[in-house]
Amino acid sequence: MGDTETYTVSGPDGDEESFELPAGLVDVLSEQGEPSTRVVTDVVVQAMAQQAHVIAHHSEGEVPEDIAEMNETAAELFEERFGQSLEDALGHSH
Repeated sequence: MGDTETYTVSGPDGDEESFELPAGLVDVLSEQGEPSTRVVTDVVVQAMAQQAHVIAHHSEGEVPEDIAEMNETAAELFEERFGQSLEDALGHSH
């Protein structure tokens, strides 16, 4: 196995989880001068917004109100962070 870099995520309750990524991968994904933590957190925000979208719009049956609200909030946070709507980023809307 090649070299790795460790990142740690802290939750609102104080719990922490560390994970390894291949050394240099974050640098490949970053723009010049962009902090590595920003790149990693961008990926987390993107992934979570996409997962919320899938749960809310591509699941069988009726979506509970709290899930719909989480999806809406995730989409709003995505747009605030990236300056474009999640629907535009995904290439479709509902």
